[in-house]
This record gives sequence, C-alpha cells and structure tokens, in this order.
Amino acid sequence: MQSESEPEVRTVVGVLRGGREAGLAVFRGIPYAEPPVGGLRFAAPQPGRGWEGARPAVAYGPPPPQPGAFGMSPQSVGDDWLTLNVWTPAPDPAARLPVMVWIPGGGYLVGCSGLPEYDGGHLAGSGTVVVTLNYRLGFEGFGEIDGVPANRGLLDQVAALEWVRDNIRAFGGDPDRVTVFGQSAGGGSVAALLAMPRAAGLFRRVVAQSIPGTFFSPDLAADIAAACAAELGVRPTLADLSTVAPARLPAVGQAISARILQWRERWGRITHRPIPFAPVVDGDVLPATPWRALADGAARDVELLVGHTRDEHRLFSLLDGVLGQVTPEQAETALRMLAPGTDGSTRYREAFPDATDEQLYELVNADWLFRMPSLHLADAQLAGGGRAYLYELTWPAPGLGGSLGACHGLDVPLVFSNLTSGQPAMLIGDPPTPAAQELSGQIRGAWTAFAANGDPGWPSYDAGRSTRVFDERPAVVAYPEETSRRLWRDHTFAALPLLVG
Repeated sequence: MQSESEPEVRTVVGVLRGGREAGLAVFRGIPYAEPPVGGLRFAAPQPGRGWEGARPAVAYGPPPPQPGAFGMSPQSVGDDWLTLNVWTPAPDPAARLPVMVWIPGGGYLVGCSGLPEYDGGHLAGSGTVVVTLNYRLGFEGFGEIDGVPANRGLLDQVAALEWVRDNIRAFGGDPDRVTVFGQSAGGGSVAALLAMPRAAGLFRRVVAQSIPGTFFSPDLAADIAAACAAELGVRPTLADLSTVAPARLPAVGQAISARILQWRERWGRITHRPIPFAPVVDGDVLPATPWRALADGAARDVELLVGHTRDEHRLFSLLDGVLGQVTPEQAETALRMLAPGTDGSTRYREAFPDATDEQLYELVNADWLFRMPSLHLADAQLAGGGRAYLYELTWPAPGLGGSLGACHGLDVPLVFSNLTSGQPAMLIGDPPTPAAQELSGQIRGAWTAFAANGDPGWPSYDAGRSTRVFDERPAVVAYPEETSRRLWRDHTFAALPLLVG
C-alpha cells in the first residue's frame, strides 16, 4: 500500500515509488530504455525491461559520459544513462494536465537532467506535468560510425517521447498535449525532432530556445569521427570503437576541440567556436535540416514557439577570455568566416557603421550560431503552412557585474524560475531582484500557457514579424534585429560540408 509521502504510479513495465516535494509528486531516475552498453553500444535505444514490486524513483540517474563532472554528484555513476524524471501536481489518470518535456543543452557534449537549474518544481507548480531527460552525448551520441545509426542522441530523445506517450497519463499528463522544449543544443535537438519522421505524432507543440545553426553533412561528420578515432589509435569502425571504454570517449572530443584550428581548411566554420559534434543530416534518422523540412511542411501541424537572447555570444566571449579585449584581427576573422556571402564582412561593416570591433565580433557570432537560425526556423514554419510565435530576451541581467547583458543561457533560470540554484543563476544576481522575479513569472507563464492551449499571450509571427520582447517593460514589436535579418535574409542554413575531399 502506498503512503501519501511515497506516491506510486504503475507504468507499462512496472510500478514506481516516488516522493513528495512542495505538494508535487516527483519521480526521478526512471529508465526509458536499456543501458546502451555491451551489445547495445552505439545502437539505437532498446525498450527497457520490466521489474517486480515497486521500484524506488527518488534519485537522478547517472549522467551520460561527458567531460568533467559538470556539477554532478560523484555518487551519480553507472551506465544507466537513459533515464528521465517527472514532476506532477496530480498523479491521477483523470487529471489530463498539459505535459512539458525538457531536453537539456550543452553543445551536444555536456549536460544532464539532474542539474539543479532543471528542477521542474516551479513549472509543475503552474499546473503542468514536467519531464526532463538524459540522452547520449559527444561521440557516444553523435559520432559517425559505419554500420550503426547516426544521431543516436536524437533517437534516445524519440525513445523518451515514446515512453511519455505510453506512460504519462498515469502521472496525470495528457499524451495529446505534449510540448517539447529545449535550449541551445536542446533547442537544436527540438528543431531536429520536428524534421524526424520517427518523432512525428509524439508531441503537439515545441518551444525552441536559441537554436544552433550547426547541422553536419555525413562527410563532415565522418571526417571528424576519423580524427577522433585516430586520437584513440583505432579505426572509426564499430569493432574498434567498441573496445574503447565509454569513460574514455569524452576526452577525445576535448582533445579535438583543443586542436580544432588544424582542421580549419577541412571543417570550416565549426572550427571557430569549436563544435566537434552536432546532428547529422544522414538522410534516414534526420532526412533534412530543420529549416528545409519545416519549409516543406513537415511540422505544419505542430505549433512552434521560438526565439533567442539579444547578446547570445557574450557568455562565450567571457569563457574564451576575449570579453572587452577583441582585437581588430579577431573581429575581421569572425566576419570573414561567419558572415553570409563573399562580401559579408563588408556588408556587416556597412550595416553597422558605428559598431566597434568587439560589437561586430559579438554580432556576427551571435547571428551565425543562434539568432538567425532561430529566426529562420520561424520563417520556415510559416513557409510550410504552420504557425509560429517569436520572442527575444533583451533584459540585461545584473549578475556577474552586469557585463553579459541578455546572454546565452539567461532564459533557462527564468523559464524554470530557479533563480538561486544552478550555475545559470549566477547571471541573475544574488538575491534576485523583484524585476527578475517578475520577468521569470512572465516567461514561465507564457511557456505554460503555450503548453496548455497553444497561445503564449501575444500575436503569432506573421508578415508583420510580431515578436514578444522580454524585458522590464513588456512589449510586442516587429522583429527588433532587423539589420541582421536583412543581412541573413538570403542565407540558407544547410548541412555544413566537408570542404576538402
């Protein structure tokens, strides 16, 4: 018999016993697929096996292999990487609450659902069932290997969504009102899911926050995989790579990233960031880029909320040690590599005549990597006959001396209302100001309203380019970054090629 403090839910494969926190029933570390090790290494995820009795679901599952601990407890070890977590106000099949499924970001290299910034308590307290999940990262999830499925990390996400479809009603969720949301690589994953036939029908709505424009061609992904295998002293084959322990692979991605400039003539733009792993447009798991797929109508029946922050790149400038120190040479290199068209550098300088070298560096990096890919996804959704809502976060965060503005990642603590826990909370400032709390309430309210009924509270993006600007003063305006939009208007975010065969 279950107790009030230890709620139990019967899933398709067994009973789970969770806990209660702040009036919510919480279930952590739920396996949605078998551990992808041994004979399942580098394979598509396989359905999890059942169990007898009530399985405790009170601790997060171990994070997938990745560089460093990334804030995780050293006790979180093991190979059961493919787990998810559920927060629910009412674990009752009759509740039929909207469901929000979070896909963490981290450059397709790092991240996991157990980080404190992803605690779903505040979101679930707004009347939704919240699910967060782990998926394979780095080479384990995205390395190109002959004879095995590409985009295994994306296939993991599909498997988690299939688990949601089959089980979420028992947790009080409505399987016909599932919204998938994610930021950065999570946003890129969400965009990829829109283009994947395997994911069709598994969700009704999508929130894509700061989508990276980096999707790889098979040739580029294979060349990167060959470099990774050479770093390990093996061939890029299933037989050879299977002999490499999962814990060793993350260091390879780090090593390649550290020396990525030596491949600039072959790999091109991704050497600027650096970005060694991303979804691969392989023609099977991912038949086309999200922009192409949406323009062709692949997601016309899915409602889309998409946007970005204003100062997307400033956080990376801080991490790279160039904030406030960008040289004219660095600015020109960024413009030459990233700006669209053969005369992109000149066009940027003419379009922003008063911009400093640092501002030009920030603008072109932000536009290439996050801002224009996010905007273009809204355009593609309209072209394909679907509906989209657009936003931009412009609130200048006071944390870290206020030097980062509305930087990449600022939306995460605001969406989850976790303003004092997790690394992104440093952007908010301590203690959070009333303005931060008010803004977080607005964003959380918009996201949960969209999940519930498809309307975040402002006009849809259309010919007038209606955009909700999140700042201390709420506003709906025409898309604010019009100069950048015009510069990138004719650019196509295609799968990135291998430059030298």
